[in-house]
Amino acid sequence: MNDNNQFLEDVLFGLNSKPKKLSSKYFYDKKGDELFQQIMALDEYYLTRAEYEIFKTNKQEILEIFQSENSEFRLIEFGAGDGYKTKLLLEHFILSQAVFEYKPIDISQNALDKLKIDLNGNIPKLNMTAEQGDYFQVLKKLPRLDHKKNVILFLGSNIGNFTLDEVEKFLMDIRNKIHVGDLLFLGLDLKKDPEKIRTAYNDKQGVTRDFNLNLLHRINNELGANFITESFEHYPSYNPINGECSSALISTKDQSVTVKGKTFSFEQWEPIHTEISRKFSLSQIRELALKCGFEIERNLFDSNQYFVDTIWKAV
Repeated sequence: MNDNNQFLEDVLFGLNSKPKKLSSKYFYDKKGDELFQQIMALDEYYLTRAEYEIFKTNKQEILEIFQSENSEFRLIEFGAGDGYKTKLLLEHFILSQAVFEYKPIDISQNALDKLKIDLNGNIPKLNMTAEQGDYFQVLKKLPRLDHKKNVILFLGSNIGNFTLDEVEKFLMDIRNKIHVGDLLFLGLDLKKDPEKIRTAYNDKQGVTRDFNLNLLHRINNELGANFITESFEHYPSYNPINGECSSALISTKDQSVTVKGKTFSFEQWEPIHTEISRKFSLSQIRELALKCGFEIERNLFDSNQYFVDTIWKAV
């Protein structure tokens, strides 16, 4: 099944669901990539700055952990995007004459194309092989790799977009496809002041709103749908009990939308769920590592303790 057919199948399935839903992985077309770059620069969106600080402060320690026991390694990054933070590590690794291969993975071919041009120009000595696809497709291919030490990067708290069941399944799938001693480097957003979290997904400029609404534009452009985006409002909320920051697009009136000849009715104020952004506690992180077949090598924090990059070893 090609990517566009999969997109259509997922959209039809989501709009037939109760409640309606659309997968956040489809946010990232060319316009979506541009909007997310703007989100990362927002004052309210602390996540990127926090993780960047962690990398800048700890890049040598990170390299030493990656090189322990086996100096040569393969760096596989799920959801590489523009590589803004990862470039800090890549440049340091090259300057330190580390022997490694970089394999960025992203669902957006546009993002990968830009990343390849950037890295080929700025880090020409980098040994890089990019691959387009989603995380689950890539996981299926991991067993075919050789026995070089794997270090899997999953940054930006992207794993927070999964349900808890999906988080556990995903981590267990990774563990089942890598070797003892391989590493998983996870960026996770920590629980904190609920208002700090809520405003990160409800910025004053409305960029996060536009990012969510762009998903409807993408469905219109690629699948010939007729969403009237002005008839939907973006609504984010945060539940400090389960740690879920949830985003939805709310229909402001009774209306019907057609996608590839199939019509979907919306009642006034009916939501389409678009994204979960889960926040974690340190005790929850410890439990996840143990349950999924890992031990924690190191936890690295930003100065505000908003965010953690946790390094797990497969056992």
